[in-house]
Amino acid sequence: MTSDLVPALGPSVARMLEAYRTGAATPSNVVEDFSDAVASRGDDGTWITVVDRDELRAAAEALEASPEAWSLPLYGIPFGVKDSIDVSGYPTTLACPDYAYTPDTTAPAIQALLDAGAIFVGKTSLDQFATGLNGTRTPHTIPRSVYGNDMISGGSSSGSAVAVALGQVPFCVATDTAGSGRVPAALNGIVGWKPSRGLISTVGLVPACKSLDCITLMASSVEDLDLVFDVMCREDPDDGWSRPRGHRYDGHEITVGLPNLEQLDFFGDGAMADAHAAARQSLPEFELRTTTVDLTPFLDAGSLLYQGPWVAERLVEFDEFLTEKPNSIVPVVREILQGGRQYSAVDAFRALATLQRLRARVATLWTSMDVMIVPTIGTTFTVPEVLADPIRSNTVLGHYTHFGNLLDLTAVAVPSGLTEDGRPVSLMVIGPALSDDTVLAVAARLLGEGRSAGPARIPDRSVDDTIDIAVAGHHLSGERANYQLLELGGSLVEATTTAPTYTLLRIGTADPTPGLLRVPFDGSAIDVERWRLPVASLAVLAGRLPAVLALGRVQLADGSDVLGYVCDATVQAGAERHTVDDISEFGGWRAYSRAIASTHHSPIAAQETS
Repeated sequence: MTSDLVPALGPSVARMLEAYRTGAATPSNVVEDFSDAVASRGDDGTWITVVDRDELRAAAEALEASPEAWSLPLYGIPFGVKDSIDVSGYPTTLACPDYAYTPDTTAPAIQALLDAGAIFVGKTSLDQFATGLNGTRTPHTIPRSVYGNDMISGGSSSGSAVAVALGQVPFCVATDTAGSGRVPAALNGIVGWKPSRGLISTVGLVPACKSLDCITLMASSVEDLDLVFDVMCREDPDDGWSRPRGHRYDGHEITVGLPNLEQLDFFGDGAMADAHAAARQSLPEFELRTTTVDLTPFLDAGSLLYQGPWVAERLVEFDEFLTEKPNSIVPVVREILQGGRQYSAVDAFRALATLQRLRARVATLWTSMDVMIVPTIGTTFTVPEVLADPIRSNTVLGHYTHFGNLLDLTAVAVPSGLTEDGRPVSLMVIGPALSDDTVLAVAARLLGEGRSAGPARIPDRSVDDTIDIAVAGHHLSGERANYQLLELGGSLVEATTTAPTYTLLRIGTADPTPGLLRVPFDGSAIDVERWRLPVASLAVLAGRLPAVLALGRVQLADGSDVLGYVCDATVQAGAERHTVDDISEFGGWRAYSRAIASTHHSPIAAQETS
């Protein structure tokens, strides 16, 4: 199997925030691009519900019209939500149409994102009832990995992983009970993080196994995980498993536990085994000290999940539906749910005792290491291979993930290159409960992000934050619109010129508007002023733009690149409804105004110099 396909990752959250900040993009642009991207692929199994284009446009425009919104940490960032988590007014289906309902409240974790300025764009696909790690257990279109060759997407958070890997959204909210937030991330070449249980509220999540469920995040970078998690991480008195965040990574030397390669199973996949060994050999390059660890108690705990009474916990939520509408359930999921009925209370307590012994053994191992690194998956499968052997293939996919929640661990799947035949390789960094920041620090090193010690930082977007803007016409000092800058708290930085690549246009006649237009040849240096404004005021200023102008990038004489007023696309295209004159020869709007006033003394000239 070979493939030239790779994830088509879009801008990160951090880059998108910077684009908004500089005027290179707007939330309206971004949601239009999202709608176009989804429409262009048709029904590929990524989404179950997509928010209507007009509704997305309205949400974006509402943000743009609110000056206060600029201070929000996730201003205008689009995101998807796994279709087992409630969003008010949108169906929660769990990939089972007969089970679907429309909630009137939003899960607190999702509401936190909305309150932070993020834009909900739709519900992503999943293995039905979040029961599976492969992505094929659905009555809808089966999604495929972005690596092609009919490779499975992984599950149960299949759509969340594919949406990020396709670049449709910078992050998605998913879940993890047995590896659902990590396996699909591995199969699509992105980062999938399962925080410690209880750090993100699971209220509003339809439970698979309530004692194990975690809400998780998928993105293309650790930086983005930090940004989003800082918004979502909060204690919730309505969540019985809620707990405060652990200590931040303080910069100490990190010891990584590595099982002997002989303990690792790649299920006959030699190419995956070789790729994993190569990835492990590079760990010293990331200033990570290694030690050997016994993987046995971890794997023994993992075997309890689907070969023990935790399967019965799924019936707490789905037993009544299974009894009343068994034919509405995908056959393999129905078989798994029915299997939960064989376990007794004695079986449950016996398994709990076994698990507690294994937790004690694992606890001693953490005294000699900070994190452990194993493969996220040992091999890959195609869709036909999974459909031909659904139970075994699913068990293989969860070999390294099943024990995570049973042992109360935190873990992140990190893309780590390709096999020689072009399939994705992923390392999983695992730590004990509440060591999330250390686990993310290791993941960031593996990705080359250079994450520093200490708390995650969201770019300061407070009202005291500032942004520079270049003005060339009515907003110049002493000109008629300059008061707009002053009343918004603006201050003059310098009088300067553009790079010699611009023309200055006079647009209109009765009340002309000056506008900058960048040209490829025969440009001029145009007089401008550089003003500094609170970033929160930019939305107000943008709302006052004349129809013939837009906010865009302006290159100054010193080579810097700042936001500025430039000609709208209709002017650039030479639309006939605009009367446009090139006045670049005057070198600037003030010089042009003086020349006109002294020559003609016309009412128009007087108006221009007011």
